[in-house]
Amino acid sequence: MPDATLSAAAISCSAIIVAAGSSRRMGFDKLLAQLGGIPVLLRTLLAFERCAEIGEIVVVAGSDVARAIDSWRAQVPKLTRIVPGGAERHLSVWNGIKAVRLDAGIVAVHDGGRPLITSGQITRCVNGAHEFGAVACARPVTETLKRADADGCIVESIDRLGAWVMETPQVFKRTLLVRAYEKVLHENLLVTDEVSAVQLLGARVHVVGNSSPNIKITFPADLELAGKLLA
Repeated sequence: MPDATLSAAAISCSAIIVAAGSSRRMGFDKLLAQLGGIPVLLRTLLAFERCAEIGEIVVVAGSDVARAIDSWRAQVPKLTRIVPGGAERHLSVWNGIKAVRLDAGIVAVHDGGRPLITSGQITRCVNGAHEFGAVACARPVTETLKRADADGCIVESIDRLGAWVMETPQVFKRTLLVRAYEKVLHENLLVTDEVSAVQLLGARVHVVGNSSPNIKITFPADLELAGKLLA
């Protein structure tokens, strides 16, 4: 159970790290893969551990990953709970939401497979959530975008003005995130991220631009790229 002695100030923001994926596209568990001599997921956890704005960390994970996380507890003192994942990502996030402290005013949701997130960017996202109520880490689209038809032939350009690539963490006032997920569950909806869930309530979500690499480890090539970025 979470440490009841933590002050209200210390747990103003709870972080949910989603680490319940199957890694089918990788062929091995990407979260436990070594990245610069440190497991991917541990790198992610350490970024949140070092962030002063984060008061507690809840991890949603499968049994194999959960055993590894248990062995890292000494390095991640803010870790309060490890909870099982669900059949879909939004169900995993809901399990995490139910596990965070009730007196946490802000909740940050982050993909465990994004180990290059910085504590500074986490801080900016948390501060943004205090100001606006709902924010998402994102990077602006800078490449030229084209749309292709079913035969793979380019048919038109896509205007990139105002286009952003969504990343994590996505950070919200806890009450807003809870209401959003209650609606998702009650109406049996499928959402791919927290921004989509919160927008179902008509809430505005602000972007917090990220200038640092924050790639998601999905394929073996991503792991190789992350290693080069670290080096």
